[in-house]
Amino acid sequence: MKWDLLFFFNSVLLGVGLAMDAFSVSLANGLNEPAMKKKRMCGIAGIFAIFQAIMPMAGWICIHSFLRYFKAFEALVPWISLILLLLIGGKMLTEGVKNSSNEIEKPKAGIAALMVQGVATSIDALSVGFTIAEYGLLMALVCALIIALVTFLICLSGLVIGKRFGTRFANQATILGGIILIVIGLEIFIKGIF
Repeated sequence: MKWDLLFFFNSVLLGVGLAMDAFSVSLANGLNEPAMKKKRMCGIAGIFAIFQAIMPMAGWICIHSFLRYFKAFEALVPWISLILLLLIGGKMLTEGVKNSSNEIEKPKAGIAALMVQGVATSIDALSVGFTIAEYGLLMALVCALIIALVTFLICLSGLVIGKRFGTRFANQATILGGIILIVIGLEIFIKGIF
């Protein structure tokens, strides 16, 4: 593989494709927390970006060191994503239904929940290690950094959009956010199984 425009273009496209689940979760987070500050938005987008960079590199390392173990784990990826997103989405949905009649301030997603969201939305990026297997270490790292940058920008836009609508529809935002997470989990599961 050469360092050319096609390499950078393909890396950006990989970033866009991988960031779509993280974008949707960012949208849900913005809906759930319409008063979110810019620093927190950057932190959340950063968490998703870091996971989206780590997972392809982990896949690349697996391919270059212990391929047969990674193949066995790959079948579990849709199940893991489904379970994690169903748990988070179900919790948000339950809280939204419980608090829909009250004007109680919604709890922010804590660091543990954000980490789980990061893993759940990026675990399918492990398979990108197969796509970039022919890259040398430096090219794989640059590709992962491009994916991270694209993910950061896309997630930031998801948070902004979610905040804007979360402010307008505060009572239904948590319910909608939970539904979005559950749908993403089902979508990852269905894509992974079929």
